[in-house]
Amino acid sequence: MKLRGSQIIMEVLMEHKVDTVFGYPGGAALFIYDSLYDYSDRIRHVLTAHEQGAAHAADGYARATGKTGVVFATSGPGATNLVTGIATAFMDSIPMVAITANVADSLIGRDAFQEISITGVTLPITKHNYFVNRVEDLEDALRNAFRIANEGRKGPVLIDVTKDVSNALCEFTPGKPLELHPTPEFEMSQVEEIAEVINEAKRPMIYFGGGVVASDAKDEVAKLIEKADIPATYTIMAAGVIDCDDPKNLGMLGMHGSMVANRTVQEADLLIVLGARFSDRAALNTQRFAQKAAIIQIDIDASEINKNVEINYSIVGDIKDALNKLIPLVKEDNHSDWVKQVDSWRQEVDMKLEDAKLRPKEILFSINELTDNDTIYVTDVGQHQMWSAQYIKHKNTKSFLTSGGLGTMGYGYGAAIGAQIGCPDKRVVHITGDGSFHMNLNEACTAVSENLPIITVIMNNKVLGMVYQWQTTFYDKHYSQTTPERKTDFPKLAEAFGAKGYRAETIEEFNDVFQKALKETGPVWIECLIDREEKVLPMIPNGGTIDDVYID
Repeated sequence: MKLRGSQIIMEVLMEHKVDTVFGYPGGAALFIYDSLYDYSDRIRHVLTAHEQGAAHAADGYARATGKTGVVFATSGPGATNLVTGIATAFMDSIPMVAITANVADSLIGRDAFQEISITGVTLPITKHNYFVNRVEDLEDALRNAFRIANEGRKGPVLIDVTKDVSNALCEFTPGKPLELHPTPEFEMSQVEEIAEVINEAKRPMIYFGGGVVASDAKDEVAKLIEKADIPATYTIMAAGVIDCDDPKNLGMLGMHGSMVANRTVQEADLLIVLGARFSDRAALNTQRFAQKAAIIQIDIDASEINKNVEINYSIVGDIKDALNKLIPLVKEDNHSDWVKQVDSWRQEVDMKLEDAKLRPKEILFSINELTDNDTIYVTDVGQHQMWSAQYIKHKNTKSFLTSGGLGTMGYGYGAAIGAQIGCPDKRVVHITGDGSFHMNLNEACTAVSENLPIITVIMNNKVLGMVYQWQTTFYDKHYSQTTPERKTDFPKLAEAFGAKGYRAETIEEFNDVFQKALKETGPVWIECLIDREEKVLPMIPNGGTIDDVYID
């Protein structure tokens, strides 16, 4: 049957069971949105305030649901406004398909109104991208985009479609999603060798990252920890893979990780690395990282092996598959002496409570008490992000959404919208700081229009907290552009958008208004006034190890 290019886009989305897209219309995208009108009973479109918010929403939707996020944008600034969101998804390996419209093919290269080579712009931050200026190529490009986004190491793919292609007629053959290419194969001898190394280790440690979430290998990691009696640590991208109450869970690794996790890595004789890439926030000094340990790395991306840290043993392949082959060969063990030593290192940098100030840790502990295990927590980037990683009681995968690799301030509200739309039966709590929230708080209009019961907790210290902390500690308190003294009245602004707004200055006030927020059916903001001298601790400086840690 013959369909217009814009109709082909809708048909292929439905083949992939896409029922929700995020986006913003424009001139070059008019044919796409005209067809969307005819498919509105099958494909829900969420109109955001800004294309960056749409990209973050598609990202949050993907993280919370495990599906592929889809975002639409028009040409020129519409397309370029997606860039930060695409880069965020790329750095964290999130499957996303971005479909952008461009000017007509006859205008390409002529500096036409709202023309941009978005494929050129996004080449370094996508797994692949397509420029489609022949309608005959559209069907294959769309199906391949979904395949590429989801196979191997997941990530975003962009398809740029000229306006004339979206209106051109073409023969369309209904199909189905393409099969994913097989994951890299590895030899059983590699697995056997690694099992032998694990069985001989006296002080083993597991360090895992977002690749475990992508591979859905939560249960396999838990089995390995339990069977071999091995303590474990994780990156911020893997919070919730093992229960926060598991005695083998040593907490997050790295710059703001737990003291015991960082110390254990430094003293281990074997480090088993699963789906983690030794980023500079985890392995701050690659020359001094885990110096006493042989290192095993299992990752689906061959480029990550020996990229940042020298590896002794490796498997390139799917983590779930590799662990299912490895676990039967690992002996049931009892590293009692090692576990006892690790327990002796357990310590917490606790806050001082000489006064009645509202503290971040108190806020997060209250949130833990007042929400259930199915709650999805979304953060922006900064001090509040690290406090959330440290103090939220992480119990499930896909329940802590944050920008780990790119560190995108302004990520949170869009991602919270995507998560809430993707998981309408779960509560979404968005935790942010005044600096991050100012960047994309315009998405409040989206949350209100969609009547989403997102609770936004704003930790307001009236400074750009993380940079302020660094200036305090390392730059002789030269507070260059980190004390903006903004006068924003968040509760009044929430009301102006049509949301509910509250302010809390004590933990009692916070508990009261948070419980009120839980009863609301639309968005709520809670501004929490905290002291600007609050620090994220412990903190290991760049290039340091646990021996260089700051605890006050």
